[in-house]
Amino acid sequence: MPAIVIDGKAVSLKIREEVKQRAAALGERGIAPCLAVVLLGENPASLSYVTAKEKALTEAGMKSRDIRLSAGAAETELLSLIAELNADKTVHGILVQLPLPAHINTDRIISAIDPAKDVDGFHPVSVGNMVLGRPGFLPCTPHGVVFLLKELKIPLSGAHAVVVGRSNIVGVPLANLLVRRDVNATVTICHTGTRDLSRHTLEADILIAAAGSPALIKPEMVKPGAVVIDVGVNRVPDSAKEKGYRLCGDVDPAAAENAGYITPVPGGVGPMTIAMLLQNVVQAAEVYNYE
Repeated sequence: MPAIVIDGKAVSLKIREEVKQRAAALGERGIAPCLAVVLLGENPASLSYVTAKEKALTEAGMKSRDIRLSAGAAETELLSLIAELNADKTVHGILVQLPLPAHINTDRIISAIDPAKDVDGFHPVSVGNMVLGRPGFLPCTPHGVVFLLKELKIPLSGAHAVVVGRSNIVGVPLANLLVRRDVNATVTICHTGTRDLSRHTLEADILIAAAGSPALIKPEMVKPGAVVIDVGVNRVPDSAKEKGYRLCGDVDPAAAENAGYITPVPGGVGPMTIAMLLQNVVQAAEVYNYE
């Protein structure tokens, strides 16, 4: 029997409605939750992501401050801008769209953002709070994956979760969230140095692909009945498409024949990422020190 396709968009809409109500409550107090989105250059994928985020903010009754810099902007210019946004009490969240141009030190930029406005959850303080289980902003994609699993009532306690990919944006933080006591999964992280990847993926009750490699996970690598979460969003050349490419995940769609549940690409994890970002922005506005 083919896998049940997980509708990430439907779950995300529930979160977005809750966020909209929280934003409206803040509005009654004269507070307009605002996210400053900083984009360098004209990377098509980044432009698409930023546009989607700004549209979602507007729909949730929040403000978006769109700031564009040239791809050749100096690192000092970006750091100066971040300092201004840190000091601006009308801005509750700051998001610098990644990846950044090669001449800019990404770690330095992330560390310059006020942790109280780090709605991406990438600042070292946010990461430390996550690892220690303290209150703080959680990274949007990993948080969205865990929220999706809980919402679907997937049995998590004691389950073997295998995460393929070790990026600081998805793989590593996701592993940390999965081993928290409120999730209680047993986690294996696989990466480019892993020997015999299939041996590990075939043991997964929950298989999460976040390697950025198109169709890396083949049907024969999936345990029958496993929950498969495809975080990958890859642009593959396709002359049949108007834009000259198509989107595909890290999981071969044919894996649906083995899986019990599977997320589509697009429409699976992507909508959850944006929903969790909105949640972080409204949370930032709720707890912000306005004095």
